[in-house]
Amino acid sequence: MIARVTLEMAVGKEFDYSIPPEWAGAVTVGARVKIPFARREVLGCVTALLESSPHPNLKPILKVIGQQAPVTPEILRLTRWMAEYYCCAPEIALKAALPDAVRKEKAGWREQLFVRALPGDDAALTRRQREIFQLVRAQPDWPLQSFLAAAKTTAPMLRKLEDKGLLVIAPQISERDPYARETILPTTPLTLNPEQRAALDPILAAMESPGKKPPFLLYGVTGSGKTEVYLQAIARALELGRGAIVLVPEISLTPQTVERFKARFTSGPRPTLVAVLHSHLSGGERHDEWHKIRQGRARIVIGARSAVFAPVASLGLIIVDEEHEHSYKQEEAPRYHARDVAVVRAQIEGAVAVLGSATPSMESYHNVDKGKYRLLEMPSRVDDRKMPIVRVVDMRLAARQEKGTPIFSPQLKEAITKRLERSEQTLLFLNRRGFASSLQCPLCGYVAQCPNCSLSLTYHRQAQRLKCHICSHDVPAPLVCPDPKCRNPAIRFAGVGTERVEATLSKLFPKARVRRMDSDTLKRKEDYRNILGDFRTGKIDILVGTQMIAKGLHFPNVTLVGIVHADLALHLPDFRAGERTFQLLTQVAGRAGRGDVEGEVFVQAFTPFHPAIQYARRHDFRGFYEQEIDFRRQLNYPPLGRLALILLRGKNEDKVKLSAEHVKNELAKETASLRGLVISGPAAAPLARAEGNYRYQIMLRTKQMSALSGCLALLSGRLALPEDVTMTIDVDPASLI
Repeated sequence: MIARVTLEMAVGKEFDYSIPPEWAGAVTVGARVKIPFARREVLGCVTALLESSPHPNLKPILKVIGQQAPVTPEILRLTRWMAEYYCCAPEIALKAALPDAVRKEKAGWREQLFVRALPGDDAALTRRQREIFQLVRAQPDWPLQSFLAAAKTTAPMLRKLEDKGLLVIAPQISERDPYARETILPTTPLTLNPEQRAALDPILAAMESPGKKPPFLLYGVTGSGKTEVYLQAIARALELGRGAIVLVPEISLTPQTVERFKARFTSGPRPTLVAVLHSHLSGGERHDEWHKIRQGRARIVIGARSAVFAPVASLGLIIVDEEHEHSYKQEEAPRYHARDVAVVRAQIEGAVAVLGSATPSMESYHNVDKGKYRLLEMPSRVDDRKMPIVRVVDMRLAARQEKGTPIFSPQLKEAITKRLERSEQTLLFLNRRGFASSLQCPLCGYVAQCPNCSLSLTYHRQAQRLKCHICSHDVPAPLVCPDPKCRNPAIRFAGVGTERVEATLSKLFPKARVRRMDSDTLKRKEDYRNILGDFRTGKIDILVGTQMIAKGLHFPNVTLVGIVHADLALHLPDFRAGERTFQLLTQVAGRAGRGDVEGEVFVQAFTPFHPAIQYARRHDFRGFYEQEIDFRRQLNYPPLGRLALILLRGKNEDKVKLSAEHVKNELAKETASLRGLVISGPAAAPLARAEGNYRYQIMLRTKQMSALSGCLALLSGRLALPEDVTMTIDVDPASLI
């Protein structure tokens, strides 16, 4: 037999190896092997077994890694599709499916000393020895250090009992559980309202029926009870002997989601292990969680986008929560979109895909209109709770009244005061961290710019630093204008960030308990959970944050939400700017009024009559969709057409520009047979320089993405570019910036 192997190195092709007799039974499709390559020994994955090879004198496989093939045939098929569609090498797609901690040659299990009692008579023991022995017998396996602390004894004392043959101290595998310290109270299924039942029944019917299963788009307003539908759908999948994957867009949402799912499934008469996969786990935790899934012990997986590759056996259900979120798109190769990969995986494995959102993406809703997806609607909040009242504040008027640009309008300040008087909670949202967005000199016009990027530096007052949020360039904030000809001490910090909002609140409401939640305040893994825990228990009156507080959070005592700069991202050079703004405003507004008291939302904007803001004010997704789809149709933008973006970058701008022109010319030749293809550019990217590299991009619009992907793959394989110019191809880009 011959094994065809994909190497872990990016060489863009597969190689054939002979299978020695001693490894004949162990080499299967998906197995990881050690093989000779050139003058080295490298690792790879078996992608096929053949009876013959066109190549003579094949080298033999040296070793099979592990007892179980880590890559299932279904995952292998999925990564092949990814490589073709997203124009990347097969080994890069395959690498995305296996965490770093799993790809190592040696198993990454942690061993720990345990103490275990053996059968024996304790009659000859002293009273103290007898007490210790009885304590060991009370539990099947004690971690040694835990036992020493609990028994208030020493290792030499235990060694004496070991010498008497009454117990054994030996190393065992000790699994790392990222949620081991959490106390989670079990919950039981809730009674569904008619809308929830109408959404759940088609999902259950699809899981129980054979044949092709169309993806479902679950469009439910904020607070409509989508999570309970997910929970009951998963319960049915488990009853059918199948597993489930739940994707969430933000790592910050994972703890709260994990808590709800563990509360439902890890206790009761049929407890089910829930595994968690996201990048904030340590390497060891990720290794152990992944193996729990591959060994079939964990039947439910929750995680961010990479969890779409979790090796769940007999997969029955994939849920993509907040499916509209652009964080599901991977920004480095392979540049996959986890939502779309989830749909393809569900088709490959005969599972049901459920995409849920209160603000569906244009692509998913258009797929409903085309009949590719099936729509499930939940237009009302649970328990007949009302949607919050949304008030749009024209900040142009507030600026005229206060002779400057205030952070808070009079209306929002009054609303916060009322909530503090009534002991209700307030969420304030601003999607910009730091104290000020730039440092400027009013005399000479100096602006502190990042030396590596086409951006001004952001001022962080607490650290007294100027930071770039693209390349992380970080310098002390100057006390006077840095221009040697000026040296003006009256430098100004322009713009507003969450740090400034927090400082202003503390001055306006000195008795209020104010906390900020952004990536600057969350330094440790437990910080997010601790802040939300304090907020849930009423220890915080006003919580200020970026988009990590915008979705997925359920706090019944939050009756006021303030959006400080609602149109902050509205005028970015990206055709999705309006869609993103509508989604963000709707999601943030949905945090209000989830308890018994009706919620109120203040949207502060300098362009208050923009359609994205007005449709969000009325909670009118369908109206926004119809208006936006007309705009997209005029330019053949997604979802009416498909996009691919070619980005070239390098240190020398002239060289990058010339390379981009060369790529366009070659592209025109390669795609001459594709009808309806529109090639725009090359042009400088909206972010013209980042991390010291000049950036030029070429945009392609087409109706035939599969055909275009094939052309792009051929082109990238034969293009010769200067060594210091790199090219990336992004199929279905989430951002044009």
